[in-house]
Amino acid sequence: MSVVIVGGNECMVRQYKELCREYKCKVKIYPKMAGSLKNIGLPDLLVLFTSTVSHKMIRSVLEQTKGKPVRTVRSHTSSINALRVILEDHMAESGEDRHV
Repeated sequence: MSVVIVGGNECMVRQYKELCREYKCKVKIYPKMAGSLKNIGLPDLLVLFTSTVSHKMIRSVLEQTKGKPVRTVRSHTSSINALRVILEDHMAESGEDRHV
């Protein structure tokens, strides 16, 4: 499964990656606006940490995924626990096994 995380805290990037690895996910993380944000691809799950991201970034990412089969989850909290809950919910809905 592929996950794209937009926003979040820069100091938490390593922890976000480690958690996603526990759930057997490939992850791309964009904590702030970057040129590479123009092509996020077609992830299975798009996580928007809305408290730490600009409206411009949100609009840019949502425009790219418009009309595509991408599940988008918005979270006001960018904690590791918030990401864990999002991944658990997504795994439960998709029927995937989370254990490595």
